Amino acid sequence: MQILSPTLILVNPQLGENIGMCARAMLNCGFTQLRLVAPRDGWPSESAIKASAGADALLEQATVFDTVAEAIADCTTVYATTARQRAMNKPVVELPALPTHRAVAPQEHIGILFGAERSGLENEAIALADYVLTIPLNPDFSSLNLAQAVLLVCYTLMHSAPVAAVDTGLEPPADKAQLLHFLNRLESSLIDKGFLFPEEKRPLMMRNIQTLFTRAQLSTQEVQTLEGILTALRR
Repeated sequence: MQILSPTLILVNPQLGENIGMCARAMLNCGFTQLRLVAPRDGWPSESAIKASAGADALLEQATVFDTVAEAIADCTTVYATTARQRAMNKPVVELPALPTHRAVAPQEHIGILFGAERSGLENEAIALADYVLTIPLNPDFSSLNLAQAVLLVCYTLMHSAPVAAVDTGLEPPADKAQLLHFLNRLESSLIDKGFLFPEEKRPLMMRNIQTLFTRAQLSTQEVQTLEGILTALRR
């Protein structure tokens, strides 16, 4: 089923010029929903506007967030683009299969994360995603400019089979704000009970736990059930 009108999220972009070229690439393919997470050189950016070659209206509508968690809060499904193999047990989707690899309910909101120019996405951001998205290129040289990666993703979606989203009869996944609220409560409880020990291993342990729950694609009702269980256990 085709992914309709995803939101593209640039995480810690470094240069305003690259943000502008991403906006240009998006508008070339008819996509307009852009979010930025903590751009290094601040926002708004004159260099971004100049590099956008007329896509400045898209930049003016872009929203800026301090963290990835805030940027994806209203998303129900999130893809994290990365060329590197990570020690995370997440489903991997190659870009050509992205438009048709899963059914998308009409009420779903899709987000696609892109990392910073120099280092790509950090593990903490990938842990919040449901899927890892890879672009199959030369395995000996797969490095892409940020705007190139955005253009390839947008172009692929633009030319995917024009299949309208349908109601699958299934409840869509909960948005990330609901899931992260539960995960934050769970982390607090695990700290209180001494489970996340030793402390230096806590980030890795929590990433593994996040991966477990994001992979499950829990519905709102399922997250509420887990919240209720957690509340009962904490009494």
